[in-house]
Amino acid sequence: RHLVPDIEDLRGIDRIVEASVENYLADPRIKAVFEESNMDRVRAQFKIQFCQIAGGPCQYTGHGMAEAHKGLHLTNADFNAVVEDLQDAMDKVGLPFATQNRFLARLAPMQRHVVTK
Repeated sequence: RHLVPDIEDLRGIDRIVEASVENYLADPRIKAVFEESNMDRVRAQFKIQFCQIAGGPCQYTGHGMAEAHKGLHLTNADFNAVVEDLQDAMDKVGLPFATQNRFLARLAPMQRHVVTK
């Protein structure tokens, strides 16, 4: 079931990813993690992964979460900051609160693979 409007052409996902990346790079709590990354690649991977998580036609074939975040020494506080920035991005693009919650529930299991510290 599609969670995000415009999933067929990915416009909804694009808007969420662009707004969330903007938030991540502006957030003093986590911007250093993202500033060290290839942001074009990060955006592309987020778009594919979010599309798949939202029930769209995409198939994420990138690195697993543990491998992608290896060596970053991310904490629960880092993970929470990313989630808060993502929620803010979803608010900015007008995604209904109930849909946000369903999307975040699908992302939540990733925490155990991302947080290493």
